[in-house]
Amino acid sequence: MQAINSRNKFHIRWHQVVVLGLLFILATPAKAQNNVAENLLDYDQEWIHYGFLIGIHESKYRIQYSDAYTTDAFDTLHSIVPGALPGWKVGFVVDMALLNYLSFRVLPTVGFYEQNLTYRYRDRTSRTELKDATMVELPLMLKYKSARRGNVAMYVTGGFSPSIEASGKGDELDTRERLRLRDINMAIDAGVGFDLYFPLFKFSPEVRYSWGFRNMLTGGEPNSYDEALKKLTYQNITFYITFEGGPSYLRNRKKK
Repeated sequence: MQAINSRNKFHIRWHQVVVLGLLFILATPAKAQNNVAENLLDYDQEWIHYGFLIGIHESKYRIQYSDAYTTDAFDTLHSIVPGALPGWKVGFVVDMALLNYLSFRVLPTVGFYEQNLTYRYRDRTSRTELKDATMVELPLMLKYKSARRGNVAMYVTGGFSPSIEASGKGDELDTRERLRLRDINMAIDAGVGFDLYFPLFKFSPEVRYSWGFRNMLTGGEPNSYDEALKKLTYQNITFYITFEGGPSYLRNRKKK
Protein backbone atom coordinates (compact mmCIF):
# COMPACT_ATOMS: atom_id res chain seq x y z
CA MET A 1 0.00 0.00 0.00
CA GLN A 2 2.69 2.52 -1.04
CA ALA A 3 0.07 5.04 -2.15
CA ILE A 4 -1.25 5.27 1.40
CA ASN A 5 2.11 5.31 3.12
CA SER A 6 3.23 8.23 0.96
CA ARG A 7 1.06 10.46 3.15
CA ASN A 8 3.82 10.32 5.74
CA LYS A 9 5.89 12.56 3.48
CA PHE A 10 3.64 15.48 4.37
CA HIS A 11 4.67 16.82 7.77
CA ILE A 12 1.26 18.14 8.79
CA ARG A 13 -0.32 18.10 12.25
CA TRP A 14 -3.74 16.89 11.22
CA HIS A 15 -5.42 17.60 14.54
CA GLN A 16 -4.51 21.23 13.94
CA VAL A 17 -6.16 21.01 10.53
CA VAL A 18 -9.35 19.80 12.19
CA VAL A 19 -9.22 22.68 14.69
CA LEU A 20 -8.77 25.10 11.80
CA GLY A 21 -11.78 23.48 10.16
CA LEU A 22 -13.84 24.14 13.28
CA LEU A 23 -12.74 27.76 13.30
CA PHE A 24 -13.63 28.00 9.62
CA ILE A 25 -17.12 26.67 10.31
CA LEU A 26 -17.64 29.19 13.10
CA ALA A 27 -16.29 32.11 11.09
CA THR A 28 -17.96 31.43 7.74
CA PRO A 29 -21.58 32.34 8.63
CA ALA A 30 -20.60 35.85 9.71
CA LYS A 31 -18.89 36.43 6.38
CA ALA A 32 -21.72 34.87 4.40
CA GLN A 33 -24.23 37.31 5.87
CA ASN A 34 -22.57 40.04 3.82
CA ASN A 35 -24.28 38.57 0.76
CA VAL A 36 -27.36 40.65 -0.03
CA ALA A 37 -29.14 38.40 -2.52
CA GLU A 38 -30.50 35.06 -1.32
CA ASN A 39 -29.38 32.17 -3.48
CA LEU A 40 -31.23 28.95 -4.34
CA LEU A 41 -34.54 30.06 -2.87
CA ASP A 42 -36.27 26.88 -4.09
CA TYR A 43 -33.46 24.52 -3.12
CA ASP A 44 -35.26 22.92 -0.16
CA GLN A 45 -38.44 22.37 -2.17
CA GLU A 46 -36.81 19.51 -4.12
CA TRP A 47 -36.98 16.19 -2.32
CA ILE A 48 -33.61 14.81 -3.46
CA HIS A 49 -30.16 16.26 -4.06
CA TYR A 50 -26.84 14.78 -5.14
CA GLY A 51 -23.26 15.81 -4.53
CA PHE A 52 -19.80 14.75 -3.49
CA LEU A 53 -17.60 15.07 -0.41
CA ILE A 54 -13.92 15.30 0.46
CA GLY A 55 -12.57 14.82 3.97
CA ILE A 56 -9.37 14.68 5.99
CA HIS A 57 -9.33 12.74 9.23
CA GLU A 58 -7.26 11.68 12.20
CA SER A 59 -7.90 8.16 13.44
CA LYS A 60 -6.67 5.91 16.23
CA TYR A 61 -7.45 2.75 18.14
CA ARG A 62 -9.14 2.61 21.52
CA ILE A 63 -8.07 -0.37 23.58
CA GLN A 64 -8.89 -2.28 26.76
CA TYR A 65 -6.33 -4.52 28.39
CA SER A 66 -7.09 -8.19 28.97
CA ASP A 67 -6.62 -10.06 32.23
CA ALA A 68 -3.47 -11.61 30.75
CA TYR A 69 -1.81 -8.18 30.80
CA THR A 70 -1.50 -8.37 34.60
CA THR A 71 0.06 -11.85 34.63
CA ASP A 72 3.74 -12.72 34.86
CA ALA A 73 3.78 -13.55 31.14
CA PHE A 74 3.62 -9.80 30.40
CA ASP A 75 5.69 -8.48 33.30
CA THR A 76 8.15 -6.94 30.82
CA LEU A 77 5.42 -5.03 28.94
CA HIS A 78 4.93 -1.53 30.33
CA SER A 79 2.06 -0.27 28.15
CA ILE A 80 0.39 -0.33 24.73
CA VAL A 81 -0.10 3.14 23.26
CA PRO A 82 -2.35 3.87 20.24
CA GLY A 83 -1.09 6.50 17.82
CA ALA A 84 -3.19 9.11 16.01
CA LEU A 85 -2.48 9.15 12.26
CA PRO A 86 -3.90 11.16 9.33
CA GLY A 87 -5.88 10.01 6.33
CA TRP A 88 -8.43 11.18 3.79
CA LYS A 89 -11.80 10.27 2.31
CA VAL A 90 -13.79 10.83 -0.87
CA GLY A 91 -17.41 9.96 -1.56
CA PHE A 92 -20.83 10.84 -2.86
CA VAL A 93 -23.87 12.46 -1.26
CA VAL A 94 -27.52 11.47 -1.70
CA ASP A 95 -29.81 13.70 0.38
CA MET A 96 -33.55 12.93 0.59
CA ALA A 97 -35.96 15.31 2.34
CA LEU A 98 -38.21 13.75 5.00
CA LEU A 99 -39.71 16.81 6.73
CA ASN A 100 -39.29 20.57 6.45
CA TYR A 101 -35.92 20.65 8.23
CA LEU A 102 -35.08 16.94 8.36
CA SER A 103 -33.45 14.82 5.67
CA PHE A 104 -32.00 11.33 5.29
CA ARG A 105 -28.53 11.06 3.78
CA VAL A 106 -26.66 8.16 2.20
CA LEU A 107 -22.94 8.84 1.89
CA PRO A 108 -21.00 6.05 0.11
CA THR A 109 -17.37 6.80 0.88
CA VAL A 110 -13.90 5.36 0.41
CA GLY A 111 -11.55 6.09 3.32
CA PHE A 112 -7.78 5.63 3.51
CA TYR A 113 -6.57 4.87 7.03
CA GLU A 114 -3.45 4.20 9.04
CA GLN A 115 -3.39 3.18 12.70
CA ASN A 116 -0.66 1.92 14.96
CA LEU A 117 0.01 0.48 18.39
CA THR A 118 3.32 1.03 20.17
CA TYR A 119 4.30 -1.71 22.63
CA ARG A 120 6.53 -0.17 25.30
CA TYR A 121 8.68 -2.38 27.53
CA ARG A 122 10.20 -1.82 30.95
CA ASP A 123 13.73 -2.00 29.53
CA ARG A 124 12.89 1.21 27.55
CA THR A 125 12.63 -0.59 24.21
CA SER A 126 9.52 -0.54 22.06
CA ARG A 127 8.02 -1.95 18.88
CA THR A 128 5.26 -0.55 16.70
CA GLU A 129 2.58 -2.43 14.82
CA LEU A 130 1.42 -0.29 11.88
CA LYS A 131 -1.65 -1.20 9.87
CA ASP A 132 -3.08 0.53 6.83
CA ALA A 133 -6.44 -0.09 5.24
CA THR A 134 -8.73 1.09 2.50
CA MET A 135 -12.29 1.06 3.85
CA VAL A 136 -15.54 1.20 1.90
CA GLU A 137 -18.03 3.00 4.16
CA LEU A 138 -21.78 3.57 3.92
CA PRO A 139 -22.85 6.20 6.49
CA LEU A 140 -26.65 6.38 6.89
CA MET A 141 -27.34 9.74 8.48
CA LEU A 142 -30.17 11.98 9.63
CA LYS A 143 -29.60 15.70 9.17
CA TYR A 144 -31.57 18.35 11.05
CA LYS A 145 -30.97 21.94 10.03
CA SER A 146 -32.10 25.34 11.22
CA ALA A 147 -34.17 27.83 9.24
CA ARG A 148 -32.12 29.76 6.72
CA ARG A 149 -30.71 33.13 7.65
CA GLY A 150 -29.85 34.65 4.30
CA ASN A 151 -27.60 32.11 2.62
CA VAL A 152 -26.65 30.19 5.77
CA ALA A 153 -28.22 27.38 7.78
CA MET A 154 -26.66 25.46 10.66
CA TYR A 155 -27.20 21.71 11.04
CA VAL A 156 -26.47 18.71 13.20
CA THR A 157 -26.19 15.20 11.85
CA GLY A 158 -25.94 11.70 13.25
CA GLY A 159 -26.36 8.10 12.25
CA PHE A 160 -24.93 4.65 11.75
CA SER A 161 -21.87 3.84 9.62
CA PRO A 162 -20.99 0.28 8.58
CA SER A 163 -17.72 -0.26 6.73
CA ILE A 164 -15.76 -3.10 5.16
CA GLU A 165 -12.05 -3.34 4.45
CA ALA A 166 -11.36 -3.46 0.73
CA SER A 167 -7.57 -3.84 0.93
CA GLY A 168 -4.57 -3.19 3.09
CA LYS A 169 -4.42 -6.05 5.57
CA GLY A 170 -2.36 -8.31 3.35
CA ASP A 171 -4.09 -11.65 3.86
CA GLU A 172 -1.23 -13.37 2.06
CA LEU A 173 1.10 -12.55 4.97
CA ASP A 174 1.74 -14.85 7.90
CA THR A 175 -0.43 -13.40 10.69
CA ARG A 176 0.67 -15.65 13.53
CA GLU A 177 2.75 -12.76 14.91
CA ARG A 178 0.65 -9.86 13.66
CA LEU A 179 -2.24 -7.89 15.09
CA ARG A 180 -5.26 -9.67 13.63
CA LEU A 181 -8.38 -7.59 13.06
CA ARG A 182 -11.82 -8.10 11.54
CA ASP A 183 -12.70 -6.80 8.08
CA ILE A 184 -16.10 -5.28 9.00
CA ASN A 185 -16.55 -2.37 11.39
CA MET A 186 -19.64 -0.66 12.87
CA ALA A 187 -19.67 2.92 14.12
CA ILE A 188 -21.92 5.70 15.39
CA ASP A 189 -21.33 9.11 13.79
CA ALA A 190 -22.27 12.60 14.99
CA GLY A 191 -21.36 15.97 13.54
CA VAL A 192 -22.12 19.65 13.09
CA GLY A 193 -21.80 21.98 10.12
CA PHE A 194 -23.19 24.83 8.04
CA ASP A 195 -25.00 24.91 4.70
CA LEU A 196 -23.80 27.84 2.58
CA TYR A 197 -26.01 28.61 -0.42
CA PHE A 198 -24.33 29.85 -3.59
CA PRO A 199 -26.04 30.66 -6.93
CA LEU A 200 -25.63 27.17 -8.47
CA PHE A 201 -24.65 24.86 -5.61
CA LYS A 202 -24.59 24.42 -1.85
CA PHE A 203 -21.26 24.20 -0.02
CA SER A 204 -21.11 22.65 3.46
CA PRO A 205 -18.13 22.48 5.85
CA GLU A 206 -18.66 19.86 8.57
CA VAL A 207 -16.82 18.26 11.47
CA ARG A 208 -17.89 14.72 12.35
CA TYR A 209 -16.79 12.29 15.06
CA SER A 210 -17.05 8.52 14.63
CA TRP A 211 -17.17 6.01 17.51
CA GLY A 212 -16.51 2.43 16.49
CA PHE A 213 -18.39 0.05 18.79
CA ARG A 214 -17.47 -3.35 17.38
CA ASN A 215 -14.56 -5.22 18.93
CA MET A 216 -12.20 -5.63 15.98
CA LEU A 217 -10.05 -8.36 17.56
CA THR A 218 -10.63 -11.66 15.79
CA GLY A 219 -9.93 -13.90 18.76
CA GLY A 220 -8.61 -17.36 17.99
CA GLU A 221 -5.12 -18.44 18.97
CA PRO A 222 -3.50 -15.47 20.80
CA ASN A 223 -0.06 -14.08 20.04
CA SER A 224 2.22 -11.46 21.58
CA TYR A 225 0.39 -8.63 19.78
CA ASP A 226 -3.18 -9.31 20.84
CA GLU A 227 -3.02 -11.51 23.96
CA ALA A 228 -2.67 -8.45 26.21
CA LEU A 229 -5.77 -6.87 24.64
CA LYS A 230 -9.39 -7.53 25.51
CA LYS A 231 -11.03 -5.03 23.16
CA LEU A 232 -9.95 -2.80 20.28
CA THR A 233 -12.20 -0.29 18.50
CA TYR A 234 -11.71 2.57 16.03
CA GLN A 235 -12.34 6.26 16.56
CA ASN A 236 -11.75 9.16 14.21
CA ILE A 237 -12.56 12.83 13.71
CA THR A 238 -13.03 14.15 10.18
CA PHE A 239 -13.33 17.58 8.60
CA TYR A 240 -15.53 17.36 5.49
CA ILE A 241 -16.45 19.70 2.71
CA THR A 242 -19.45 18.75 0.59
CA PHE A 243 -20.84 20.19 -2.63
CA GLU A 244 -24.46 19.57 -3.59
CA GLY A 245 -26.18 20.66 -6.81
CA GLY A 246 -28.89 23.28 -6.94
CA PRO A 247 -32.50 22.84 -8.13
CA SER A 248 -32.91 21.34 -11.58
CA TYR A 249 -34.75 24.36 -12.99
CA LEU A 250 -31.59 26.42 -12.48
CA ARG A 251 -29.50 23.88 -14.35
CA ASN A 252 -32.04 23.76 -17.16
CA ARG A 253 -32.15 27.56 -17.33
CA LYS A 254 -28.36 27.70 -17.57
CA LYS A 255 -28.38 25.24 -20.48
CA LYS A 256 -30.82 27.44 -22.39
